[in-house]
Amino acid sequence: MFFWIEESLKETEWESVMQGGKQYVAVLTSGEWKKYRDGFDLGIEIDPDTTEIYTTKAEVNYDSLTGSFSIPNRKNFAAADSKFAFVLDEKGIVFIDDGRKAAEIVETIRKTKKWRFPGLERFISDFLDQIIKDDLRLMEGYERELNSVETRILMGEDDLPSDRLNDIRSDIRDLRIHYEQLIDLGQELEENENNFFKQENLRYFRLFLNRMARLHDTSASLRDYTVQIRDLYKAHLDIKQNRIITVLTVVTSVFLPLTLIVGWYGMNFRYMPELEWKWGYPVIIAVSIAIVAGSLLFFHKKKWLS
Repeated sequence: MFFWIEESLKETEWESVMQGGKQYVAVLTSGEWKKYRDGFDLGIEIDPDTTEIYTTKAEVNYDSLTGSFSIPNRKNFAAADSKFAFVLDEKGIVFIDDGRKAAEIVETIRKTKKWRFPGLERFISDFLDQIIKDDLRLMEGYERELNSVETRILMGEDDLPSDRLNDIRSDIRDLRIHYEQLIDLGQELEENENNFFKQENLRYFRLFLNRMARLHDTSASLRDYTVQIRDLYKAHLDIKQNRIITVLTVVTSVFLPLTLIVGWYGMNFRYMPELEWKWGYPVIIAVSIAIVAGSLLFFHKKKWLS
């Protein structure tokens, strides 16, 4: 796939790109890159292995800028990242992707973007924006979910989604790492060490970096929020456990003197006067009831039963 960067992306052919005159965008597979590589005259020979890409980064070379993208799947962070490489200079940018992610982003830009002042810088900025376009909505969804969990904890519910809380925390951690890598890449582009970009167009990278800073701050806040909710959930479990222990302690305290009475009169010594006493049994019942009532009254007064 080859495109000219005009008011919008215009599809073209390899032969037209060879003739030059306009900035271009190309999306190639690894095999196509080997076929067309020398024609781009980028001054560097790379044979990217997309299976060996693990981070999003950019590296400055003598007369080109190379790098890679590793984009988490926002719908399922446990799934494999979308990985592809890129090479660019002042003439254009080439994406080397054996998957479909780069082609999908470029196609979305072709269908939805028209530029008053087209240029490579504007295309790259829009490409980066497409990667994070739904992330603010994703963050808002996480925040609503965390608010719901917090409310349920404060209401004293027992059936809480602790596993989901861990999943959200893991997702936010992955996003935060991804944002840090995108910030590094954006800073490398803004630095413009090889003067590939027009100075007046570097503002597009600064705008992207501002958006990334806000997203990174939001992810950091949500990460702290998940820690707070986790601590709140732990406190909820501790309170629940303490209540159970309190009930067991009260029950034990109530029955301890009754156990003593049972053990005492269970000895059945021959000369125990109560064994032959007419009112012995009713008195023991009354004493037991008095002990239970007195214990419960004492615990209630101390607010150990509330």
